[in-house]
Amino acid sequence: MTARTGAELVVRALEDEGIRFAFGIPGTHNIELYDALAESASVRPILVTDEQSAGFMADAVWRANRELACVNVVPGAGLTHALSGIAEASLDGMAVLVLGCGIRRDTGHGYQLHDVDQLAIAAPVCKAVFRPEHGGDLYPTIRRAAALARSGTPGPVMVEVPVDHYLFKHQVAGFEAPAPIPVAAADGNAIDRAVALLRQPGANPLLYLGWGAAAAGADLVRLAETLGAPVATTITGKGVFPEDHPLFLWNGFGHAAPPFVRTIADRCTVTLAIGCRFSEVATGSYSCQPKGPLIHADIDPAVIGRNYPAAVALPGDARDTVARLIAALGGPAGDHAALAQDIGRGCLEVAAAQRSEPSPDRVSPARLFDTLAECFGPDSVYATDSGNGTFLAMEHLVLRRPGQLLAPVDYSCMGYAVPAAIGAKLARPDLPVVAIPGDGAFLMTGLELLTAANQGAPIAVFVLRDRELAQIAQFQATAFGRKAQSTLPDYDVASLAEAMGIEWVRVDRDAGVPDAVRFAREVTQDGRPVLVDVAIDYSRPTYFTRGVVRTNLGRLPLRDRLRFIGRAVARRLRP
Repeated sequence: MTARTGAELVVRALEDEGIRFAFGIPGTHNIELYDALAESASVRPILVTDEQSAGFMADAVWRANRELACVNVVPGAGLTHALSGIAEASLDGMAVLVLGCGIRRDTGHGYQLHDVDQLAIAAPVCKAVFRPEHGGDLYPTIRRAAALARSGTPGPVMVEVPVDHYLFKHQVAGFEAPAPIPVAAADGNAIDRAVALLRQPGANPLLYLGWGAAAAGADLVRLAETLGAPVATTITGKGVFPEDHPLFLWNGFGHAAPPFVRTIADRCTVTLAIGCRFSEVATGSYSCQPKGPLIHADIDPAVIGRNYPAAVALPGDARDTVARLIAALGGPAGDHAALAQDIGRGCLEVAAAQRSEPSPDRVSPARLFDTLAECFGPDSVYATDSGNGTFLAMEHLVLRRPGQLLAPVDYSCMGYAVPAAIGAKLARPDLPVVAIPGDGAFLMTGLELLTAANQGAPIAVFVLRDRELAQIAQFQATAFGRKAQSTLPDYDVASLAEAMGIEWVRVDRDAGVPDAVRFAREVTQDGRPVLVDVAIDYSRPTYFTRGVVRTNLGRLPLRDRLRFIGRAVARRLRP
C-alpha cells in the first residue's frame, strides 16, 4: 500500500493516460492540484483567460491530434463558464476529460462557497459524470473516465473531486489500467445484405462520410474506388476523404450544395453512410435525403436510423466495418472515369463562379482562402467559428486529411475559433494553424491571444470584419427584408492587438491580401501570434446559406410562406 495525496493521485492518473494539457484557471478549491501539476514532467497546465476557452482548447486537441486533454475547473462558476466548450465537444463527438473540483464533503457544513449540484449541471452534456466517494478511488475513476471519453462515440466525461480528497493522503494498492471497453460489431449477415444492395444490377452508390469514418483512413479511398461512388462528407467530416481525389464531391449533397452536386447525387440509387448522424447542420436542415435504400454504419447503434430509416444497420468501429466491406465487395465495380470527369467539371465551374465577381471595395472570400491555402500550405489546420466563416472555409478550402478543419457545428458556439486554434497549435506545433473568427465571435474570446503569446502558440488570427453578426444578418435580410440587433458596435482591432502586445495588419481590398497573408505567415514562423483585420465581403451568400433558407422557407405552409415573402418584398420596396 502507498499513501498519496489526492492531488498526487490525480496527476499520476493524468500522466498514465498520456494527457499532456490541462486547460483552466486555479482557484481556492484546487490549489493543491495545481501545486502537484507544477511537479509533473509531462502534464502541462495552461492558464486561460476564461474557462469557456478551456473547453474549446481541449476539444481542439482531440480534433487536431486524436489526443485527450483535460478541462480543469473550480466549482460553480468555473464549471458553468466552461459548459459551452464542453457542450460543443459533446454534440460534435469530441473526447474531453472534465476535471471538476467539488466542495468539502467532510465537514457537514451547508452553503459553502461555489456550492451547486455540478453533476446535475454537467450530466446532460457529458457521457458520464463521477464523484469518487473515497480518495483512494481517484486514480481508477479518472482512468476509467478517460477510457470512456475515448470509447465508442467520443465525448466529454466529468470527474468531480471534492476538495478534501485533494488535501489529505489516501492509501492505494496499485496503479492498474482499466479494462478495455467493448465495441459493438456488425454481424456477417448485415455485411452480406449491405454488399447485396451495393452490388445489385444497376446500383449506383453514394458514399456519405462523417467524422466517425476517420478511423478507417486510407481504406475509405479504397472503398470509394471499389464502389465507383461519389463521396460527400459532413462539415465536421471535412478531410476524412482527400478532397483532391477525383471522386470527392462536396461537403453535403442536398439543397445546401451546388446544383452539379445535387445532379450527381440524384443519379445514385443507394446510400452508404459511415460515421455520421444526419444532423441538422451537416445536412443543411435535413435537405440531404439518402438516395435509395440507406446502409448506415456507426459506432453508436442508437444513431443508426434515427433521422432516416436504415435498410441495413452496421454498428461498429469504422475501421473494422470498412475493411470487411472491402473484402466482401471484391474488385472494383467498373471504370469511374466518366463520374470523375463530371465531378471535376462541376468543381471547376463552381470555382470559376466564386471568382468571377471580385469585390470592388472589400476582400473577396475566394481571394482570401486561395491565398491562405497557398501561403500556409496543404497541411495547415484551420479553426473557424459559428456562422459564415465555417461555411466559407467549407466551400473554398481543399483539405486532404481529418483534423484540418476545426469548426463548431452541432452546438455552433460562437467564440470557438481563437481558443481552438491555440489548442490545436499546442497539440501540433509542427503544423501552421489559422483561426478565422467573425468580428462578433472575436469579441467573445479574442483575449485568448494573450494565452497564445504566453504559451508560445504562434497562431495566425484572421478576423472577418463586416461589423455585423453576418450569418444572422443575412437570414434576417432574406426572410424579413430588414435586420434587427445584428449590427455590431465598431471596435479598433489595432488597439486591441497593441494592448495585448500582438503584431497586426489590416487588409481592406483584394490587392492587399497577398502581402497581409505573407506577413502573418512570417510572424508565425518566427514563433509569435499575429492578428489580421480583414474587411470581408459577405455580399454573396454561400451555397450553404442559400440552401438552408430555401429549404426552411419551402417547408412552411403555403399561407405562411406567402406571408414571409410578401413582408420581405414590401419592406424592400418601402421608401
